[in-house]
Amino acid sequence: HVRQLYALVSETLRYSPVLEKLLAGAALLRAEKKLPPQLAKVLVYDLLFGKGLKCGGRWKALARRHRARLEAELARLKVQQKVSRNEDLLAPARAASPGASQVPRYVRVNTLKTCVDDVIDFFKRQGYSYLGKAASVEELRALSGKKFLLDLHLPELLVFPPQTDFHDSLLYTSGHIILQDKASCLPAFLLGPAAGSHVIDACAAPGNKTSHLAAILKNKGQIFAFDVDTKRLATMNTMLTRAGVTGFQLAQQDFLTVDPGDPKYSKVTHILLDPSCSGSGMVNRVPREEAAPSAERLQALAGFQRKVLSHALSFPALRRLVYSTCSLHREENEDVVRAVLQERGLAFRLVNAFPSWPCRGLAAFPGAESCLRASPADTLTHGFFVAVLERHGEGAAAP
Repeated sequence: HVRQLYALVSETLRYSPVLEKLLAGAALLRAEKKLPPQLAKVLVYDLLFGKGLKCGGRWKALARRHRARLEAELARLKVQQKVSRNEDLLAPARAASPGASQVPRYVRVNTLKTCVDDVIDFFKRQGYSYLGKAASVEELRALSGKKFLLDLHLPELLVFPPQTDFHDSLLYTSGHIILQDKASCLPAFLLGPAAGSHVIDACAAPGNKTSHLAAILKNKGQIFAFDVDTKRLATMNTMLTRAGVTGFQLAQQDFLTVDPGDPKYSKVTHILLDPSCSGSGMVNRVPREEAAPSAERLQALAGFQRKVLSHALSFPALRRLVYSTCSLHREENEDVVRAVLQERGLAFRLVNAFPSWPCRGLAAFPGAESCLRASPADTLTHGFFVAVLERHGEGAAAP
């Protein structure tokens, strides 16, 4: 069940520092060398803090074998920290992620299946109060209770108070709405391919941006979507089918191995490129525990990102490309765009996209303010970066 799984993973992450102490104290990972650490945390959370283990098979048996030792370790930890309740083991600072509590729930209306007015009417019948189109980010910040707004920047985007959960909603399970952060809606919106276009989504899973592209195309044209992960592609196929997307081809393939000279892609005029990144902009609705990426890791990611952006620009009919990341790091954002423009600057230029968007690129090079940035503090979204590149002489108006 999606909601139960979401709750289990969220709570496991929230208790992560406590679980790490329990695993270390009980020496569970030393005793069970084949048990992956992240799975161990989920099992121990469910065993000690959750509703008991609902899984079957060897993992359940394995966790129960160590139950007495883990319970003893939990009791010792409570005595050590002078608390009686499990909840009190969490440091106050860990109770909520900075920024998570203020990011609203964004709901993108899937125009392949319905329209904004019908979805607004549906929610009104569910007891929600519609306040019209927002005039400012402050209005989004002030949302509470069962109230919602139409977003001020993006069409087809409804905004609800933080923590509103629609995973069980009929509209979500039937694909009429997509639960997608506002910043994540920017790439397809800014790419803006006309109906009938051929488009590549280069690093496509889990598929929210692909379904957004299909809605913009009105299911007319062709989307070529690539990802290297088989399981993610299978999930994506299910999601796209549920969303009513047609005219797409999924390929389990590293985009870097796709031949730009293949006649199959001779009409590709638009590319959405959202490559692997550090993910440093993602605001979890639970506490962050990952350390900041090392300089070496950032350089490795940036090297890959430069390579994949340069590769994307080599498609012969390409007219417009959007490069995006959910990273805050300049190395993965402005520096990547600058390096590739220096390499291919005669053919492509940076478009001043979405001039009304308040957050712009860091001043890393002349014209970097044409890029967009997003953050929980300034735009009430995840941290995000978007650059729009256009072939010289294409003169299409930027959204």
